[in-house]
Amino acid sequence: MRVLLTGAAGFIGSQIADLLVDEGHDLVALDALLPQAHGGELPEWSRRHDPVVGDVRDARLLDRLLGGVDAVCHQAAMVGHGLDPSDAPDYVSHNDYATVVLLAAMHRVGVSRLVLASSMVVYGEGRYDCATHGTVRPAVRSVADLAAGRYEPTCPDCAGTLASALVSEDALLEPRSTYA
Repeated sequence: MRVLLTGAAGFIGSQIADLLVDEGHDLVALDALLPQAHGGELPEWSRRHDPVVGDVRDARLLDRLLGGVDAVCHQAAMVGHGLDPSDAPDYVSHNDYATVVLLAAMHRVGVSRLVLASSMVVYGEGRYDCATHGTVRPAVRSVADLAAGRYEPTCPDCAGTLASALVSEDALLEPRSTYA
């Protein structure tokens, strides 16, 4: 199978690239090499896949790369949470708009198979269990705790220590950042 993999040089994308090639698939690797993720340079681990350095928002590039592709694995995204609200246009452009450009290009060339990754941050803080109160939504971290280097959330009812737990894919969505 010929697969276009966006975000091929990223943390997850690079693992998928290796797996696809090791399983005998024909890989078309694409990554923008955003400086905040890669320092603007192709990571050593992804060089074996000879990725195209380009932007998913570039419809002409996508039209060229999608020729003969059977499926798309979309892992490209601007990562992180941003430093302040002025980062929002970049996140929306790289994550939301780029996905729409990709979907339109797939439609134009007749590629209908898509694997799309998301991030667990769509579930907000994640899931936490208090020994006394069961599953709880963690309390907001206090300025004093953050200043002291205490980053783990506490129980909103008793301020006790929480244990992180697995989040199921049918959990309530609580995106709290532009990235989410």
